[in-house]
Amino acid sequence: MASFTRAADSLGVPKASVSLAVQQLESRVGARLLQRTTRRVQLTPDGQAFLARCQDLLADMDELDQMFRDDETGVHGRLRVDLPLAVARDLVMPRLPDFLAQHPGIALELGSTDRRVDLVGEGFDCVLRVGPLADSSLVARHLGYFRQGNCASPAYLARHGVPASPEALAGHRIVHYSSTLGDKPAGFEYIDPASGELRVQRLPASLVVNNSDAYRAACLAGLGIIQAPVHGMQPLLASGELIEILPEYRPPALPVTLLYGNRRHLAKRVRLFMNWLAEVLQPCLYATPR
Repeated sequence: MASFTRAADSLGVPKASVSLAVQQLESRVGARLLQRTTRRVQLTPDGQAFLARCQDLLADMDELDQMFRDDETGVHGRLRVDLPLAVARDLVMPRLPDFLAQHPGIALELGSTDRRVDLVGEGFDCVLRVGPLADSSLVARHLGYFRQGNCASPAYLARHGVPASPEALAGHRIVHYSSTLGDKPAGFEYIDPASGELRVQRLPASLVVNNSDAYRAACLAGLGIIQAPVHGMQPLLASGELIEILPEYRPPALPVTLLYGNRRHLAKRVRLFMNWLAEVLQPCLYATPR
């Protein structure tokens, strides 16, 4: 059990010295870092954030000592990363054991959600974005593009028919994906093969979802047409569980970007992971959107 007494014993100092040091630290940072009760001492939310940042700084100092050494196996420290759910599940997780085996000193915290996290506010070292970027002070490293396709289940197409053109979509429905529920569905988006311009065919949405797992599951259940990155649909297309439709009228490709904080010197563990991630994604990426 955590206590000032045990901390004092491990440090070989009086308990009063530990208590005073904590009080002085809390006064200096302007936040309560420890919650004290008669039975135990535990970190407050501010204390947890402060501890994590201190651990990062200590890891950075260790990295500084090894800055000019070529040996990368000695890299260590906490690494906090956020990836889109489907990318983490399908592309990164299968290869992650190799990365962690090569760098056992890295403690990886991997967020996998389709919510757009606050990189700075939530303490992430880097995040992967799929889709257009909002204006940001973050550093952006463009990796390429995910090309998209139009998919539906055999059961859905048996009920509604296989459209030969966007104009033939009357009577069809889409499943709308939106990271923010309540957004108005745009409809069926496609690049006009003749002009290269973006077109939108208005279609009602049978369902609105906010994560990629639900999006794919809705399509498999026959609830409507989805427009998603082709790499994630390939196994389902190969097995016949989904069918690609209107291949000449694909939606616009999605830019894939790594974002990280504007640091003058990027920590080696962050650079190593970003380079590894770019290599993992490379077979699924296109250099141009078309």
